[in-house]
Amino acid sequence: MLTIKNLYASIGEKEILKGLDLQVNAGEVHAIMGPNGTGKSTLASVIAGREKYVVTQGSVTFCGKNLFDFSIEERASEGIFMGFQYPVEIPGVSIANFMRTAVNEQRKYRGLDPMPIFEFQAMMEEKQKVVELTDKLAGRSVNEGFSGGEKKKNEIFQMAMLEPKLAILDETDSGLDIDALRIVANGVNKLKRPDNATVVITHYQRLLDYIIPDFVHIMYDGKIVKTGDKSLALELEEKGYDWIK
Repeated sequence: MLTIKNLYASIGEKEILKGLDLQVNAGEVHAIMGPNGTGKSTLASVIAGREKYVVTQGSVTFCGKNLFDFSIEERASEGIFMGFQYPVEIPGVSIANFMRTAVNEQRKYRGLDPMPIFEFQAMMEEKQKVVELTDKLAGRSVNEGFSGGEKKKNEIFQMAMLEPKLAILDETDSGLDIDALRIVANGVNKLKRPDNATVVITHYQRLLDYIIPDFVHIMYDGKIVKTGDKSLALELEEKGYDWIK
């Protein structure tokens, strides 16, 4: 599904990714861990297509297509969902209207007619249950005045509505209490299918108590230096990052 080979990327004069390789197949959950400043969020931003990051070498293919041929919007319509650490607020735009526009834009990209309103409403009700999103919360403006936990619930709700092939969640556990963490993680688990994949970027092993990864990767100095199963995350929890240098 996602193949990254020898990826180098910079912001300004600073090189951040330094020869990163990663293979993600359908049906898999990958966790990427590493200390601050090692390039985890840069990797997510490069996949998303954020223009301030310049790719200087390497390739990224998604479902056999060169990802660099697509704009940010096209990457989303191709089936990539990006959940960032700090979701933005959109005052004056209700979650329902925002999601209806997003769903119909993706349908348009795929040559489909807009989703009938009754079908969209039924889908909203079904997907709200995935992350325990109340009708009251769903009726508010996107993330406006939301707590950290509410923003992350809303983000997983958006993921549920868009049904992406690949979801990349950048530190989605940041600032969450245990209850919110459980709800968000349960949502991710419920959305797992044989034909999709998830990449979770995190500092902490605690998220992996709820989302069980097939692979754990450690990033250091701009590339993946070690790969293992969930036991690798437990080893990090015990030893810290100094031993991987």
